[in-house]
Amino acid sequence: MELITTKIVLARDIGVHGNLFGGIMLAWLDEAGAAYACQVADSSRLVTKHISEVNFKRPVKTGRIVKIYGKVEHVGNTSVSILLEARRHNPFSGTQKIVCTTNMVFVQIDEEGESLRLSKKVKDKWNS
Repeated sequence: MELITTKIVLARDIGVHGNLFGGIMLAWLDEAGAAYACQVADSSRLVTKHISEVNFKRPVKTGRIVKIYGKVEHVGNTSVSILLEARRHNPFSGTQKIVCTTNMVFVQIDEEGESLRLSKKVKDKWNS
């Protein structure tokens, strides 16, 4: 998996139980996944189509570092499927523990919001 982004959990990101709010994590995953999918597709016109089940395995406290990794699972005619993994990073030991994983699908769109085919070059590059 490739490192996509790194975040620091701030006090404003914390929910009522003292942990990173799940909605914040979902937004981070969506932003990281979209940026990565755009990079893969050589296009800035991709939108989120689907987010698979997200299992939150561990809490994350204020001040902790979260690293989000991605891996291309599939490139289709109009879409890019990305496996995403968020890890809690300990800067003192260098260890990481998985916080959550999900698979997201992003679709390339035209100016009207309709799906648009990815270039043959992109499909060939990722499906070879």
